[in-house]
Amino acid sequence: FVGTFNNNYVDVWFLSREERPCVNYKCGLLNTIQDVLRQRPGWTEVKEEGEWDFNWCDVAWLRENFDNTYMEEHVRICHFRNHYELTRKNFMVKNLKRYRKHLEREAGRSEAARCDFFPQTFELPGEYHLFVEEFKRSAGSTWIMKPVARSQGKGIFLFRKLKDITDWKKVRRHLPSETRSKRNHLELRCLSNDVHVESYVAQRYIENPYLISGRKFDLRVYVMVTSYIPLKAWLYRDGFARFSNTRFSLSSIDDQYVHLTNVAVQKTAPDYDPEKGCKWQIQQLRRYLTAKHSRETVETLFKEIDNIFIRSLLSVQKVIINDKHCFELYGYDILLDDCLKPWLIEVNASPSLTASSQEDYEMKCRVLEDTLHVVDMEARLTGREKRVGGYDLMWNDGPVFREDAGPETLSSSCFTANTHLGCVNDRKRQLRQMFKPLPGHKRI
Repeated sequence: FVGTFNNNYVDVWFLSREERPCVNYKCGLLNTIQDVLRQRPGWTEVKEEGEWDFNWCDVAWLRENFDNTYMEEHVRICHFRNHYELTRKNFMVKNLKRYRKHLEREAGRSEAARCDFFPQTFELPGEYHLFVEEFKRSAGSTWIMKPVARSQGKGIFLFRKLKDITDWKKVRRHLPSETRSKRNHLELRCLSNDVHVESYVAQRYIENPYLISGRKFDLRVYVMVTSYIPLKAWLYRDGFARFSNTRFSLSSIDDQYVHLTNVAVQKTAPDYDPEKGCKWQIQQLRRYLTAKHSRETVETLFKEIDNIFIRSLLSVQKVIINDKHCFELYGYDILLDDCLKPWLIEVNASPSLTASSQEDYEMKCRVLEDTLHVVDMEARLTGREKRVGGYDLMWNDGPVFREDAGPETLSSSCFTANTHLGCVNDRKRQLRQMFKPLPGHKRI
């Protein structure tokens, strides 16, 4: 085992062959994925120079080593090579806009309108002038600035005046013209006197979020892709809603505890209670919404959320470098407005695996255990499964329908996806039926 640790990531190599010798290991951070991999029957940790069959790495390792690593047929790694086409905020929006235009040409405006689930967004500094035109047309609106490649709420702020973002314009104006014209494929970098000017997105802020007890929240949902050609995607039944620690108000746009729901931000609030935390399980949220509205309304909402997953993945299907060795566990962030319309905020390539409570730890362990079941290093699946543990297969080169879907659903153009987000997750029973216990395997 070898680990490179920081606040979020850990590089871990594990083998699935029992004949490999056990080795000593070092560990500088308690992380959920380490616990799950260590407890996996028949999997052995290896040193850096050892041969590995399965690699749970961070994106930095992937960027530095993927092209120089030979992988045999059975080897699996937890990222696609250019995952950033969906997980960088600017690239995600670029691909969604292109996909929407494609749908409008090929299928008409009504079909293209099904992609209207992300806020109006401009990349800065490249689209600064386009942004200014829109900003002036919508005077008084609130906008949010986000660095394209950072997470955990870092570098994010709200603004209503152009002068709040002129720093980027001023620095860029003084760069040499040849520097301004160059764009790296991965990111836009402007360097002047050792000053790094990041690419940001300016996004129209959702000023009418759905509130519970006066507090804003968003959803973290797990989607797993095992292939892009053909597209094969799974949706996990569990997830959580992340709440702000302070009641929502637009009177102050400088209070990050009001507007940013990231746990990394909220846990620094002066009155944050670690015992209570700031999360609901998504099952709890679904029950709440059903009781307050209606079952039909909530079913419609979750179908629209399914649509976000599928359309966003289809938008990058032709640009992601597909590789049979790769899979991806995405963390989708979805925000609801007060009309119960879901909005895609961003997609994370390395969703946080650090637990904020015992309940959170257990949930993330379930997600990771079932992720390994779907990857199936042990070759126990037939390839025809519609469900594995808490995962439901929602797309397999086309829509996957629920088992209870009737003829009217199968014949309609609007599919009822084989998804049960926020429904009962009886994974223990399902896994017992699917798998015979391995030698020495404890019941899940």
